[in-house]
Amino acid sequence: MAAEESPPAEVVRPYGRTALEMLWNGWGDPGQAAPLPGSVRDLLRDLLGVRPADTPPAALTDLDVPAPRLDAEALDALARAAGGAAHVLTGAADRVRHTRGKSTPDLLRIRAGEVADAPDAVVLPGGHDEVLAVLRVCAKRRVAVVPFGGGTSVTGGLAPSAHGAGFAGVVALDLRRLDRLTALDEVARTAVLDAGLRAPEAERLLGERGFTLGHFPQSFEWATIGGFAATRGSGQASAGYGRFDEMVVGLTVATPEGTLRLGRAPRSAAGPDLRQLVLGSEGAFGVITSVTVRVRPRPRVREYEGWRFGSFDAGAAALRALAQDGPLPTVLRLSDETETVVGLARPEDIGAAEAAPPAGCLVVAGYEGAAGEAADRRAAAHVVLRAAGGEPLGAEPGEAWAEGRYRAPYLRDALLDAGAFAETLETAGFWPALPRLYEAVRAALTEALTAAGTPPLVMCHISHVYETGASLYFTVVAARGDDPLGAWERAKRAAGDAILECGGTISHHHGVGTDHRPWYAREIGSLGVAALRAVKASLDPAGVLNPGVLLPRADE
Repeated sequence: MAAEESPPAEVVRPYGRTALEMLWNGWGDPGQAAPLPGSVRDLLRDLLGVRPADTPPAALTDLDVPAPRLDAEALDALARAAGGAAHVLTGAADRVRHTRGKSTPDLLRIRAGEVADAPDAVVLPGGHDEVLAVLRVCAKRRVAVVPFGGGTSVTGGLAPSAHGAGFAGVVALDLRRLDRLTALDEVARTAVLDAGLRAPEAERLLGERGFTLGHFPQSFEWATIGGFAATRGSGQASAGYGRFDEMVVGLTVATPEGTLRLGRAPRSAAGPDLRQLVLGSEGAFGVITSVTVRVRPRPRVREYEGWRFGSFDAGAAALRALAQDGPLPTVLRLSDETETVVGLARPEDIGAAEAAPPAGCLVVAGYEGAAGEAADRRAAAHVVLRAAGGEPLGAEPGEAWAEGRYRAPYLRDALLDAGAFAETLETAGFWPALPRLYEAVRAALTEALTAAGTPPLVMCHISHVYETGASLYFTVVAARGDDPLGAWERAKRAAGDAILECGGTISHHHGVGTDHRPWYAREIGSLGVAALRAVKASLDPAGVLNPGVLLPRADE
């Protein structure tokens, strides 16, 4: 069953702009994709031995998409639950667009034409009650359900182990019709947002009332509010606004067994906080249909700047001083020596040596708020940064980062087109553990990929800081080689082992999905796994919700 090339629908983008649906075999807006400059291709060839791929990616019209397994009776039941047949899509192109997420392994597979695990239907419910009805149909008929927001997962969160596992079929539950700001309380400064609302539209709606959520991850332009909650995400302004799970004060969740309505006060001592059980559960316990979040006044000033430190350790010490003793900028990130030289914090300038700061490590700091408030925080932060040995570089490096911060995923696609393999992984640890964690993960990635015949370039930055520790975000670039998926699997396994051995967490903000399941089980222990299995058995006794994501299926 070939996938038809139909004209892609337009969707609303930030501040009134429009763009096409996200690329089915890459990231984002097709109009924003661009090939690598020749200078970068030459650098990759000389440094890593990168050569263009032998065969071009498969075209959408060439894909051999299996026929849907769901029979007419099941499709009719889903249509009644979702408000009509128009909200149940079985076309090959629609199903391909809902196959897997946007990790590099996901893209390599779909570019190679591997779509045997495409969902059998895409269902678009229009509200909480319709989500409930769809879940009941699926539980009764043993149809696996994959909640689908922006489709930006990079950990296998949209690749359930459902095919060939005794399920009658798989549906992608696309929440795009749940797209409203339903309430804004300007006294409590809370907003109720539908789970399928895309982040730019949420910011636009809140901005019209003078507020902001302040959550700006790299996936911002495409990800949804429900996805942020389901994966426990963290945005680039987390130093000022906090992680997304810290913003959430209430949740409405649909499960095959009924509705959970969680959060009725800012804080409570009424037993364990069930909101924290749902946050980060990635659709395995239920489908988040709305989120109540804390919002803040929209800042009048946003300013960014750069600082240079002589080493990664020196820069990390400066970040720790700000995180522990203040004042904390809204944005605070540190690139290691390699990432600074390459210029990854400035995607538009990759490979342009004249655009790189002096040798050392680049810190980007950002300040938001009222004009006087931002200026006061910046001045106080300067005292700390200078005392820690920092050299001010002015506004240009910070402004360049802010301008290009959403370009990196497009750069990853261009690298794939050029024959390179580019992927990321991240972790977090307490401050004393960070140096060993940093070195161990870099060594694990380098050794594993070198052994596979594709010596890598490994870069790292800190982008989220806390009083007690920080995150480490690694970017890996290597030649694709003969078996990029196998090589990355071995490298990822080595890195995951190193993370746990050095006291880190297997994920700081990307989530668990299917990719991180073995290390997550080790991190929480067998008793923790048993407790989560008991929760799933209570909320999803048929086991149809995103099977194999977060936890292995009971029969695995």
